[in-house]
Amino acid sequence: MLVAGLASVKTRHADFPGIGKRMSPFERIPPYSVYVPHNDEVEVRADSDLELAVCNAPGQGNLPARLISPDDVGVEQRGKGRNKRLVHNILPDDKPADSLLVVEVYTDEGDTSSYPSHKHDQENSENETCLEETYYHRFDPEPGFAMQRVYTDDRSLDECMAPYNRDVVTVPRGYHPVATIAGYNNYYLNVMAGPVRLWKFTWEKDHAWINSDNYPRS
Repeated sequence: MLVAGLASVKTRHADFPGIGKRMSPFERIPPYSVYVPHNDEVEVRADSDLELAVCNAPGQGNLPARLISPDDVGVEQRGKGRNKRLVHNILPDDKPADSLLVVEVYTDEGDTSSYPSHKHDQENSENETCLEETYYHRFDPEPGFAMQRVYTDDRSLDECMAPYNRDVVTVPRGYHPVATIAGYNNYYLNVMAGPVRLWKFTWEKDHAWINSDNYPRS
């Protein structure tokens, strides 16, 4: 995925020259990406300064390489009040892929996202799928940071961290909300994968009311 910059991408059977449009993720326009099956080879040539995200997970290799253009990316606004964000659905679960799910999220200064706290770590559940996840953070201006917590119901995992520009946070299980600090806008690239390629999750009960008509409070 081209986070920023221009490139030409070639695989064994496909050629995608001169792709890319945005020079910064904070232009807030959908990116160009190339899906490559695991048994293929890929060559990337930078046609400008380039920030390239390589999102990978185990796969069967039975899908062809293809270009994911900005027109293929679903754009939506989620949340309300101080819990809102802009979402680019690059590789959602209704688009073909072996195991990857890829999305990028913009959270304005002072807002929260990946919230109310939710999790997707159960393999045999009607309500959840088991998906490991990573967050690649960028900030505008660059000195910014966010606050992110990763924790489970029994607190066997309970970590708080302050990711800075170009830091990666891994979420092996549990809840994983993000709070953006005033003065700095936050971008993050989410990559998820698991044994079942479906995004199903449950809210943490204590905070699920944030989704209700009672929020934001008058």
